[in-house]
Amino acid sequence: MSIAAKSLLLIAVLGLAACNNPDRYGAGGAGAGGAGGAGGMGGIDTTGLGDPNNPTSIAYFNQTVGDRVLFAVDQSTLSPEARGILTAQANWLNQNPGYAAIIEGHADEQGTREYNLALGARRAAAVQNFLVSQGVAANRLRTTSYGKEKPLEVCSEEVCYAKNRRAETKLLAGAGA
Repeated sequence: MSIAAKSLLLIAVLGLAACNNPDRYGAGGAGAGGAGGAGGMGGIDTTGLGDPNNPTSIAYFNQTVGDRVLFAVDQSTLSPEARGILTAQANWLNQNPGYAAIIEGHADEQGTREYNLALGARRAAAVQNFLVSQGVAANRLRTTSYGKEKPLEVCSEEVCYAKNRRAETKLLAGAGA
């Protein structure tokens, strides 16, 4: 193939790629109001979690209500701070019956895999029991444990360990009872 033919082929491929999806950045392209512009997201939800300003969205729940609680070392007992977050979660869930939740229990990297899976399960169960005690229907809640398998932070310092000792409430839209 000659250089001229290769050049034409390259130009044709680049031209087609440029025309592939002209609205991929929303109205206005990548400038103001587009995905990369100073205007922010222009109201486009790129996460699938909804608008964080909409009090019925998953994004609002995660950012405003709070989707996780933390635990002390080797504990599954809820702290007063955790109870406050979970009370807000229960209120939100009771006001938004179209959602169900999976409660994920996690542990820090210390200890065996088996111990941390059991600890994560106890943490998830503690959260589930509290939410049920606050009026959330038990059939809307499931639990799972990841133990130390899904850390938020990876380092051998207490600051990282503390972030990993948690239970997270993951919402499922359209799955409410």
